[in-house]
Amino acid sequence: MISAIFPLSTSERDAFVRVTLAEDMGVGGDVTSNAVIPADARFHAVMATREPIVVAGIELAAAFMSALAPAEVHVKVKDGDAVPADTILLEAIGNGRALLTAERSALNTLQHLSGIATLTRKYVDAIEGTGAILLDTRKTTPGLRLLEKYATRMGRAENHRLRLDDGVMIKDNHVAIAGGIAKAIQAARSAGLTLPVQVECDSLMQVHEALHAGADRLLLDNMSPDQLREAVELVAGRIPTEASGGVRLDTIRAIAESGVTYVSVGRITQSAPAVDVGLDFRAL
Repeated sequence: MISAIFPLSTSERDAFVRVTLAEDMGVGGDVTSNAVIPADARFHAVMATREPIVVAGIELAAAFMSALAPAEVHVKVKDGDAVPADTILLEAIGNGRALLTAERSALNTLQHLSGIATLTRKYVDAIEGTGAILLDTRKTTPGLRLLEKYATRMGRAENHRLRLDDGVMIKDNHVAIAGGIAKAIQAARSAGLTLPVQVECDSLMQVHEALHAGADRLLLDNMSPDQLREAVELVAGRIPTEASGGVRLDTIRAIAESGVTYVSVGRITQSAPAVDVGLDFRAL
């Protein structure tokens, strides 16, 4: 029995699988498998890693394997597990044509989400012991945000805003149109919003202004570690601080050591490479 996964309900999961398979199958279906593989052939499929990974999306991969015909699917790991190369992730026994047709969709989904989880875990490990918390961003693939943010959680990051209605984020363009940080914050409060107000700051002067105007949280954008330390000292623990902008794996440790509460990284969803996972078949 395949369980629903966060953040998709069972119906949402089934819809995702259905749409993804339809995209791959087109109008004529898997013409190669239908021509070459006997209709009653049964296969044993084994999905295994070819490199160390952090798993994300295994239940979705399993759902693909039984989507086109009933199949006996055995999941061997769980999302969030860090596993070495040559780890068996799942096994499936079922109709050969159906398993072959679903192969690429299952692998694409698992490889992409596990790639995000694997890269995320590297960033989390890089700041271990600093006290800073890794956040994801809204830099996600259109239509896949829920799944990609789920994958960052499997990598042990925390989720930032899921959508534009999750929190007030006053950025440089808002400030420019409103006529200043204080006016932008006041406009947000006057609109009757009860959501926390976060303000993007790229200088200590803006940090001063945002604090004085009553911001609930600061986004310290593209500041050096020295500038971040100054900003953290200025804030003095009154509100959370978040470092953001151009953060890389080789720079995140120094950024986190500045004392910020959070470090947000767009690369973990925007630039994560797919991991290497294989799916091998044998006829029964």
